Amino acid sequence: MLREKQTYALKNQKLSLDELSDELNDLLKSNNISKSLSDIFSIIDGVNASALPQTDTSWMSMVLHPMPSKLGKKLSAMRKNRFLSSIKNTTASSEERLVSLRNMMTKQNLQGYLIPRADEYQSEYLPKSSQRLAWLTGFDGSAGFAIVLKQRAAIFTDGRYTLQIRDQVDEKHFEIYNTAEMLPLDWLESNLSKNDCIGFDPWLHTCDEVIKISTVLASKDAEAIKLSKNLIDEIWLDRPPVPLGPITPHPEIYAGEAVASKFDTIIAEMMKNEEDVVIISSPESIAWLLNIRGSDVARTPLPLSFLMLNKKGHAKLFVDQRKIVVETRNHLGNAVSILPIKEFGSELNSLACSSKKIRLDPKTCPAWVAEKFDSSSISIVHGDDPTLIPKAKKNKVELAGTRAAHIRDGAAFVRFLNWFSLNSKQGQLDEMNAATKLQNFREKDPLFKDLSFDTISGSGPNGAIVHYRVTEESNRTIELGDLYLVDSGAQYLDGTTDITRTIAVGDPGDEAKNYFTRVLKGHIAIASSKFPVGTSGSQLDALARAPLWAIGADYDHGTGHGVGSYLGVHEGPQRISKLPNSVSLQPGMIVSNEPGYYKSGAYGIRLENLLVVQSEIIPNSERAMLSFETITLAPFDRSMILNELLEDHEKSWLNNYHAWVRKELLPLLNTNDGAWLIDATEPF
Repeated sequence: MLREKQTYALKNQKLSLDELSDELNDLLKSNNISKSLSDIFSIIDGVNASALPQTDTSWMSMVLHPMPSKLGKKLSAMRKNRFLSSIKNTTASSEERLVSLRNMMTKQNLQGYLIPRADEYQSEYLPKSSQRLAWLTGFDGSAGFAIVLKQRAAIFTDGRYTLQIRDQVDEKHFEIYNTAEMLPLDWLESNLSKNDCIGFDPWLHTCDEVIKISTVLASKDAEAIKLSKNLIDEIWLDRPPVPLGPITPHPEIYAGEAVASKFDTIIAEMMKNEEDVVIISSPESIAWLLNIRGSDVARTPLPLSFLMLNKKGHAKLFVDQRKIVVETRNHLGNAVSILPIKEFGSELNSLACSSKKIRLDPKTCPAWVAEKFDSSSISIVHGDDPTLIPKAKKNKVELAGTRAAHIRDGAAFVRFLNWFSLNSKQGQLDEMNAATKLQNFREKDPLFKDLSFDTISGSGPNGAIVHYRVTEESNRTIELGDLYLVDSGAQYLDGTTDITRTIAVGDPGDEAKNYFTRVLKGHIAIASSKFPVGTSGSQLDALARAPLWAIGADYDHGTGHGVGSYLGVHEGPQRISKLPNSVSLQPGMIVSNEPGYYKSGAYGIRLENLLVVQSEIIPNSERAMLSFETITLAPFDRSMILNELLEDHEKSWLNNYHAWVRKELLPLLNTNDGAWLIDATEPF
């Protein structure tokens, strides 16, 4: 009976699609649109593979601008129908997919194949079409690498995902490793035999990575084989299309600097090194440099593309030209040529035949690009992406925008905290509806565009999973005695936010309060630190950990990451981390401050604000000094703080912070939310 109903539903859907297609075709003709139905379907399917919500109609400018109402409604209906018809319940297991991959390896005479979690742009957030590691293994964390050999397979991730990866990956088919204990190339080296051929896709590995891979294989008399086709793509029969999100201008009222001025900055850097052309492969860098934003991937407004900039101030943007709407084409003007992305290779070939000096960043540039110059005699300079530092050092307009965004975001977060306090003790909340409610509060902001990452909404033991993502299967009711950890943020036109608070539901006990207070002490140590110009984040990291180290505890993630301006919530090159980092903190950089503690199976604690690096005037100082300005506004849970563990200067910092939060947010809140905030920010 169920099968008959499904068949009937599919038949009706096909009839509906056929009817829609006929009506749409008539409307296209009546509006003198030369695009065929297949052209329109290609655009719609690409849009469905992008990050644009179904309610967003901005993509229609790729069909016609302005869009007639009747045609727009029909296109919306067609988009929804094609989205529903594309949903497939795939039943192939990891074992079946591994068998298919190994069959492909045999055809290519390979003994192994490398599968990084990466796309050709080395993005943090991948389009659906590039989620090859997740398709093969089931693991969808943001850091992963798999190696498949003829008889063995292994998958690797870092300490953030050690619990998640075991939930998602079948250990009968993949050995699972924490990269703190076993690196992928070390495992590969120990499993290599002489004359083994290990295949990889040169689009998905950077120049630096390929050098390491080749070195390891050569040490065992094995060979790294660059393949012209990705083997996963060959067996992934229902792979989604490449995303097609429209690219729009990012107005100067938010960007704070014209494209021409940014070009001048980069060209000055090139001239110092006598470079003729710089190749930029990071969409985030391209978005910043050209003052554009895209919609190809979730949570970060990236325009997936490549760019060449020459010393004369002319750029070539390689992109699916359908994404470039009229407004953007006008914005880019004559200084930027817009070329089909398929012409990127031929342009590289032309460069290889020239006498120019070319710069590329080996840490982010695909090895495929560098290959084009292997046999040429031109000078290739391996240097950092020249946009990294200028992008990281926010200008006055960007800083004003992000401060304004954080005030509005703080008001939304306080509304959520009050709502949570009223509902959490009744046993009516779970992780999913809490995350949804927080998003609803943020979405009311007219400048809201998206979340900046998937909200981490973890109660009790789920809070101990560092990068936990709630699903229908894992969703947990929030109970009395729980700690609830919520790490969330938003993308606003004027700034990017990222905040974490840990909230007590009832009384979680003195042990949890002890750890909470020590995490808070580490947070205050970073926030109130003063340091000489030239200091890197890795030199400050121990300040955050010292209160936990004092009792033999620690956490397995960095203390802070850089943050963009309506761009990536994780932005380099600055960071606060145990890992060595030679990049010094400089005024205008934004960095997070997020120490934590995690007790597996019990609870997690993390306290995060964003900071701006600023100059610090110290009377009679012998050196130029820096400090941090905290820009995130939300109270810390005072019920979790043990008074006897705080020093006087820490209490002073906390009281000053809460007084500032109260002053800035009260004017934006209604009476009930304001009363809650006044109580939550009482002096300690």
